[in-house]
Amino acid sequence: MSRYLALVPAAGSGSRFGGPSPKQYLQLNNRPLMWHTLQVLCQVEAISQVVVVISPGDEWFDDFEWDLPKLSVQRVGGASRAESVRNGLQAMEAAEQDWVLVHDAARCCLSVAAVERLIATLADDPVGGLLALPVPDTVKRADGEGRISATVPRQGLWLAQTPQMFRAGLLAQALAAAAVADITDEASAVEQYGHKPRLVEGDAQNFKVTYPRDLALARAILAARKD
Repeated sequence: MSRYLALVPAAGSGSRFGGPSPKQYLQLNNRPLMWHTLQVLCQVEAISQVVVVISPGDEWFDDFEWDLPKLSVQRVGGASRAESVRNGLQAMEAAEQDWVLVHDAARCCLSVAAVERLIATLADDPVGGLLALPVPDTVKRADGEGRISATVPRQGLWLAQTPQMFRAGLLAQALAAAAVADITDEASAVEQYGHKPRLVEGDAQNFKVTYPRDLALARAILAARKD
């Protein structure tokens, strides 16, 4: 029987954030930001294992108490997201037919309901897919001078989120065949491999903490859920 496994690549430095440590370790409601991410995945009943992939030289992970069931850590992170995911897949020894849900460490406002919806929708899918949101706003393309060169029709446009859920065998093959520098998410590797991942509507609260100002919104969302 196929298992559901979660893999969280967390070997990045968070250079755009500009904090004293990688953003996944910054304090958010008295916990490391990444703790909130991992605890949601651990709450999903269908997920049997949650693996976080960190850099071999990570200096922060052991400074915190994670106290989460199902969680294990692999110090096999690479120079890119794709490398970290590929190395993590090898380390976790997933069977080819196991489902792997890859999730961004910095998407700390993920909900259990969204993960359960993704799993239920894709359980019998031949390819797999990802959470995503239809683009709600008018989209403009800029020229080299920062002026509008075109208005892009938003019909059919989606904003990719995570988790992105694929069979371990397919994902490993897709990542092995792809040019790592061109891969920004797992779905793009699977697309290049000749498949069409399914889009499953996500949640606007499942945003990626990228800049310091994003922490205030994350705090508000998590506080509201607790209340």
